[in-house]
Amino acid sequence: MISKELEQFHCSILLDEVKEKVRKLKAYGVEEADIVAAMNDEELFPKLVVTEDYKVVLAGEKSIEVEMEPLIKAIYLLFLSHPEGIVLKCLPDYRKELTSIYLLLRPYGLTDRVENSIESVTNPMQNSINEKCARIRKLFSSLLPKSVAKYYAISGKRGEAKKIDLVRANVVWKCKLPNSQGL
Repeated sequence: MISKELEQFHCSILLDEVKEKVRKLKAYGVEEADIVAAMNDEELFPKLVVTEDYKVVLAGEKSIEVEMEPLIKAIYLLFLSHPEGIVLKCLPDYRKELTSIYLLLRPYGLTDRVENSIESVTNPMQNSINEKCARIRKLFSSLLPKSVAKYYAISGKRGEAKKIDLVRANVVWKCKLPNSQGL
């Protein structure tokens, strides 16, 4: 049997280790609220599930559908299906694939307005894709802590591939997308 003093000594060492780990997490930019949530055994990185009917759901104790307009969702699913990322200047190469994804979400066909929007969002000379990415980032930031939400959003450095940094083990596809290489 361990004496009370020895037990307290071991607890003291463990607490020091926890404090050191917390300091490191803060140095990496993890917010205190996220650390507290982790210590309370709350799930910080919920699974991202794309259902058979193309709903995007944060699955956990309380599943939350991430509601997006069809074009925004089509863009999100396009980037999610390409874990290697997409260089924005190459977006015209993905126009057909984006259109196919959009048609899965809205099978009634394309209006002139939607065709123009897809043309605009895949034109690297316009800012439309950046505006859509900002909306996606804002949406996930409203549902998750900011330090976690960034892994669910489309991001990347200027001139480099933009991608969703979520660990793919946390992505569950219950559907198939056309021409997607990442599935």
